[in-house]
Amino acid sequence: MNKIRFDELGLKDTVLNAINDLKFENPSDIQAKSIPVSLQGCDLIGQAQTGTGKTLAFGAPILSQMAPPSGKVQTLILAPTRELAIQVSEELAKISKYERYKILPIYGGQSFDKQLGPLKKGVDIVIGTPGRIIDHINRRTLKLENVKFLVLDEADEMLNMGFIEDIESILSHLSEDRQTLLFSATMPRQIKNLAKNYMKPDTEHITIAKKSMTVSKIKQYYFIVNSANKFESLCRVLDVDNPKSGILFCKTKKGVDELVEAMQSKGYVVEGMHGDMKQTQRMNTLKKFKSGNLNFLIATDVAARGIDVEDVTHVINYDLPQDTESYVHRIGRTGRANKEGTAYSFVSRKEVSSIRQIEHDTKSKIDKKEIPTLADIFSAKSGSILDNIKATLEENLYENFLPMAKELINEYGAEDVTASLVKLIFDKETNYEYDGDTDTNTSFTDDIVRLFMSVGKLDKATPKDIIQFLDDSAGVKSKEIGRIDILDKFSFIDVPESLVDVIISNCNGKKIGKRKVNIEISNKKRR
Repeated sequence: MNKIRFDELGLKDTVLNAINDLKFENPSDIQAKSIPVSLQGCDLIGQAQTGTGKTLAFGAPILSQMAPPSGKVQTLILAPTRELAIQVSEELAKISKYERYKILPIYGGQSFDKQLGPLKKGVDIVIGTPGRIIDHINRRTLKLENVKFLVLDEADEMLNMGFIEDIESILSHLSEDRQTLLFSATMPRQIKNLAKNYMKPDTEHITIAKKSMTVSKIKQYYFIVNSANKFESLCRVLDVDNPKSGILFCKTKKGVDELVEAMQSKGYVVEGMHGDMKQTQRMNTLKKFKSGNLNFLIATDVAARGIDVEDVTHVINYDLPQDTESYVHRIGRTGRANKEGTAYSFVSRKEVSSIRQIEHDTKSKIDKKEIPTLADIFSAKSGSILDNIKATLEENLYENFLPMAKELINEYGAEDVTASLVKLIFDKETNYEYDGDTDTNTSFTDDIVRLFMSVGKLDKATPKDIIQFLDDSAGVKSKEIGRIDILDKFSFIDVPESLVDVIISNCNGKKIGKRKVNIEISNKKRR
């Protein structure tokens, strides 16, 4: 059965054009079922797992119905965390690229001044955390009388964080003729009561069944990379692991084409598969991969459906997928027929929280690995290089080259000649021309910012605990952390300014031991 297309859902042309630019091929289940209901103007409860494309599910129909930009807030979106507010803002910006709506995320931890300027000039869409929205309402800096669309995103998470009273307070400031869209992974009693009290009687309830997620025999790891060193990092990993057969996943068709071109230019035997390719071309590529004539296949999620190859040793998420379900589907391409498999994911620091969500959803552990150094690569290659040299010596097939060898040895010495020949073999066996080992992480050339952390000696916190917490939660390494001062009830940490947002968005609300952590910028910067 053919899946429904975005252009069959009744969305505005400008929104469709933006979705097409993002190379999304088909709507997810929650998108396909909720968008037509939203476009009818009905209130909606969408019950689906975290990360199933809910932002587009509510964003696309709202943008298709909004009045022209007016500088007055037409849409209010409530999100549980600063991180999600920013993420939703970024996603809406992408699907509203052909409109002129002004979108503003507002949240705690950011100064009011940064938010007041845009609010005074006028914005059309506000995405905010409940506490900061309440602050602006109380200060009369956010006017909500023109709001026609309200979204409660991850409502159960807002409930867990104690925002239910704030939400009810915000709802009391909105017009009753608004359209309300509530999205939640679960439906606890308080969420049901909220819907009953503040949504229309004919509210549509859409439930997307939670699918089983198993990753039993697959070893899972992630690498933190930035865009500048991502491809080199991939080459380093491949040179160390030397996979016999691997599938690499990209988010978009363009991403597949670019990675195929880059890998082929370095000598990798690789081809790509995505929806723009003819069926015959895709079938031929898959046939080559199954027969072992290709070492690597690069694909989008849609193109990879139906791939069933038993001997795939590695799955690599060159781009992290948009949801846990897609992640599980991807890595399930390895570890087939009771064999073990390896799954790698390349992520930015901001995506570390997505890794934690996947761990939570799949009840599995995804371990962090460091990008291999040149020493790691040499160590991995040295065994095969020595075996090849020994085999050549034992076969006695080098007599014609002895005069050249003697000449070189007389001039440079046997040890140096041998080492130079081994280097030539090493360079030939590596696909990337590595200049050396560079620190791909942020260094302390940035301004240093002092952070306040709400744990201290009374919580039995140690510098080691804090370093491990920052690494686990935000992917920040010990060498990126400066001075740590631990006092009785709180601590201060010096970090580069460029890591402040990453640390605050990924660490706030999580626990060290039994203590929930609050992190914010201290009053004073250090140099």
